[in-house]
Amino acid sequence: MEKQFEILKASRIIILKVIENFSLDQLNKIPSGFKNNIAWNVAHLLVTHQLLLYKLSGLPIGVSDEMVKKYTKGTAPENDITLEEFETIKKQLINFVDTSKADYNAGAFSNYLGYQPSTAKVYLKTIEDAIQFNNFHEGLHLGYILALKNVL
Repeated sequence: MEKQFEILKASRIIILKVIENFSLDQLNKIPSGFKNNIAWNVAHLLVTHQLLLYKLSGLPIGVSDEMVKKYTKGTAPENDITLEEFETIKKQLINFVDTSKADYNAGAFSNYLGYQPSTAKVYLKTIEDAIQFNNFHEGLHLGYILALKNVL
């Protein structure tokens, strides 16, 4: 699983590089034809990672219930993200990779419940399945972020 955590970190570093020169207004802008913005996509990745790995293992998640409500699957931005909130999310984006890798290596995810994602017709039976699916999910949203970048 070492490689999967490497892939996750590399993907998140790419995302941070792609967005590093955007203003807060650009990060919050929802272009015509889109349902969300770059800020929402980045926060959604953080929330989904925590839900897929931690919540489905019966462990506390590293984000607030408010964040889950705002950025979980099926939501859309209701308000602009603040600079303070987005700076915290960017730090957590990398930190949570290291934390989840350490937790995985310590066996913290031993009670994984399983999950059927709506975006794939596969059942995630183990934590390893969830980690690999999370990387697939991150790739989808990197694509959305790049598409948003191209129309800003």
